[in-house]
Amino acid sequence: MSTPRTLGAGTPAKPASWLAMTWALTLNELRVAVRRGENLLVTFVIPAGVLLVFSAFDMTGGTASGKPVERMLPGSIALAVIAAAMVSLAIATAFDRSYGVIKRLGGSPAGTSALVASKTVGVIVIEVVQALLLVGLATALGWTAGPGASLPLVVAGLLLGTVAFAGLGLLMAGTLRAEAVLALANLLFLLSLVLGGIVMPLDKLPGAVATVASGLPPAELGRVLAIGLGGGGDATEPLIILAGWAIVLGGLAARKFRWD
Repeated sequence: MSTPRTLGAGTPAKPASWLAMTWALTLNELRVAVRRGENLLVTFVIPAGVLLVFSAFDMTGGTASGKPVERMLPGSIALAVIAAAMVSLAIATAFDRSYGVIKRLGGSPAGTSALVASKTVGVIVIEVVQALLLVGLATALGWTAGPGASLPLVVAGLLLGTVAFAGLGLLMAGTLRAEAVLALANLLFLLSLVLGGIVMPLDKLPGAVATVASGLPPAELGRVLAIGLGGGGDATEPLIILAGWAIVLGGLAARKFRWD
């Protein structure tokens, strides 16, 4: 962040506006995200790879109707949200915290509100690009939205999922050492692949495991997105459960986060 400019005769200029500082921090967040190869792998390459590879196979054993890509797209988008809102955000924030960046920004004219806003906007921008990429790939593979598709439902699911996973990511980043966050975030990402019904339907898992997994955020987000993209069904229950997770995880992150 640049030092205050002077107007002349040693009189310092006013600090930049809150919006200007937030915008500058957001651009920095996006630049850092683009420069980290492992971040690009998790947020873009893996969700796209999952969509492309598993769309070529029928993981349901021939028991479900429709093209494989129609069943893979909601899970792939859910995985992209998990990657951006939990994994990438948690790791970046944890290392910023360990290096003292967050503490210094908290005492700067920008304040912690600009920092939180910039990270939020950065995640949203990445998720928009992810969604466009995945929908484009799915369309090329023959996907079309179902007759009952609902954009507001998809947006609601994405917002609630983002809050839930960002809350989990910030909870880890604000309470654990950076090295522990790195390991735990990647472990949860891998577990989400299996327990979120993304690469394999939940009914293929052992009964008790499937029951527990079906109520976790990855599976609930996938269900909302599947219904919103035209898969049919009532989204009330998964929306309520996902909203509950968003409130709990967001509240825990706000309460437990330590800035230093």
